[in-house]
Amino acid sequence: MLQAVPTHWFSWDFIVTQGSEVLANIDISWWREKGVLTIEGKRYRVYREGFASGDFVLESPDMIVARARKPSAFRRAFIIEHGGRQYTLRANWPFRGAFQLLDGETEIGSISPEGFWTRRAAVVMPQDMPLSVQVFAVWLVLILWKRDAHAAAS
Repeated sequence: MLQAVPTHWFSWDFIVTQGSEVLANIDISWWREKGVLTIEGKRYRVYREGFASGDFVLESPDMIVARARKPSAFRRAFIIEHGGRQYTLRANWPFRGAFQLLDGETEIGSISPEGFWTRRAAVVMPQDMPLSVQVFAVWLVLILWKRDAHAAAS
């Protein structure tokens, strides 16, 4: 199991750990839905292709690794494409922070807040999914959590 932990109390930057080992850093931009993932020393860009619409992209220096699209602006879900496969990342409940990762209709992973008053997350992902795609899924959930937090503060 992985854990996503904010780097500071008010920060939207996170580290992803497994036990005591840091596997990745997630640096989320303050201005747009973009950022940088540093995974085992390798940097990946994450961004949304359009301003308010378009695919979310995980890009290494060499190629696009994965894409995610929102099937609807009103649903808390993404279709993630990687290596010729599709996964669905969707909220368990409309107003909770927990998400499940599906392969077809089978749940193969989850990303859930560790408590009501924390932004720490427990992350369970399939072992055959590359770590970069696992962290990309975490980033997608974090940007939705960030949207929710900003909407609640308004």
